[in-house]
Amino acid sequence: MRLCSIASGSSGNCVYVGSDTTHLLMDAGISGRRTEAGLHALGLTMRDIDGICITHEHADHINGLGVLARKYGVPIYATKGTAEAIRQASFVGEIDKSLFQLITPDEKCTIKDISLYPVRTSHDAADPVAYRIDYDGRRIGLITDLGCYNDYTVECLRNLDLLYLEANHDVHMLQAGPYPYYLKQRILGECGHLSNESAGKLLSRLLHDNMQAIVLGHLSKENNLPELAYESVRVEVTMADNQYSGNDFPIYVAKRSEVSEVIEVR
Repeated sequence: MRLCSIASGSSGNCVYVGSDTTHLLMDAGISGRRTEAGLHALGLTMRDIDGICITHEHADHINGLGVLARKYGVPIYATKGTAEAIRQASFVGEIDKSLFQLITPDEKCTIKDISLYPVRTSHDAADPVAYRIDYDGRRIGLITDLGCYNDYTVECLRNLDLLYLEANHDVHMLQAGPYPYYLKQRILGECGHLSNESAGKLLSRLLHDNMQAIVLGHLSKENNLPELAYESVRVEVTMADNQYSGNDFPIYVAKRSEVSEVIEVR
């Protein structure tokens, strides 16, 4: 199984996850043309995609969904609340209702040889989820757009081989930055986004000897820097009350507008 970030950040998110026979897009928040170009870089086309799994209905996660759905007729996996919110989003355009495959948090969904486990998240959207993706004994977790986490979150994401984790903002950059007060409060709130430090604390609870890699994603363009996210998360892991150092595991930062390297889970 492998993962590759096609785009990541507040301006658009799209991640590829797949096996040799099953190919999924996690969100479609960039243009159809950019999505197709990203897949071509991986040796794939949209015709190879077996499903688009949506975390929630915010524009940076569904901007390209309508175009891709109408052009290719790809099944869309989303919770009931998210599907309804997508259908009400005028910028997406009309999508054939038959393309929506409704999923339920905490219930397994099978797409060919991949098992999908939706995990509830705390975000200001209709019915948002993260995903755990299982294939042949391997586990990938993809969790972004959450203002906070709890024991349920940790339990759902235990024993991952690869974790794609939000590290949205540096708190000090956000507080001193140009955003209006209400937006700063939203981002910092329990239904907002994880800071670098919070991402590091969550990661510290999920680490185990066999974790192969961590990818930091959904970085804010205005309130974070790739180097800062990497270093802050690494320091949090080192300082945490566990046996690990921030240097014990490969940590990557997903690129904002370029296709990142492919990470194989073995």
